[in-house]
Amino acid sequence: MSRILLSLSLTLSLVLMFLCVLEKPLLAEQGGPTEVFPIQKAAPVAVVIETAGSEAELRRHMRVKNHVAELSTGTIRFSEAPIGSFGFIAPQSLGMALVTQSPDLELERVASPLNAYEIHKVADGNGLLIGFMSADAASQISPGERPKNLRIALYSNSVDKAPTIVAVPLSKLMIDRMPTRLDPKKSDSPVVLDMDLLTTVNRKSPGRQ
Repeated sequence: MSRILLSLSLTLSLVLMFLCVLEKPLLAEQGGPTEVFPIQKAAPVAVVIETAGSEAELRRHMRVKNHVAELSTGTIRFSEAPIGSFGFIAPQSLGMALVTQSPDLELERVASPLNAYEIHKVADGNGLLIGFMSADAASQISPGERPKNLRIALYSNSVDKAPTIVAVPLSKLMIDRMPTRLDPKKSDSPVVLDMDLLTTVNRKSPGRQ
């Protein structure tokens, strides 16, 4: 009888320990789906769509790949945007946010300037910056192949020298200059943003302590 009681006691102890382990992630999930950019999680890897097509078709492919849908509101901060959504940000606003390491980004449902950058808030709450690169440059952004810091040029729109659509983690980007227009005389000209893509998460990114 004492052996049976001892066995039951050990079983109950193991069950209680298991429930305590489960309690922590459950509590974390109750915090809600919105998180400040960039969030305190491991950043996702870069995404490359290796296919031909119009810019609109390539954007659709990338949205399907990242499982995101259009925002349902006109303007919203990244921290308040639903997970699994995408929006747009003007080049100058994006550049200022990254240069000054501001804590959040303001997204628009529709790209007000034609050269706005697209941003995806993916399933784990991280942000991905969408842009276009040359095929050669795009082949180097895989984490297993690139050096610690890779200097990249990310175009807001598809152009002849940058036809490949990519998505790069916002929390791995470091910039020291604002985006520049390819045609300075046209306000809606495609822009290019020169920056460093880090292998590890940038601990100095907005929102990080």
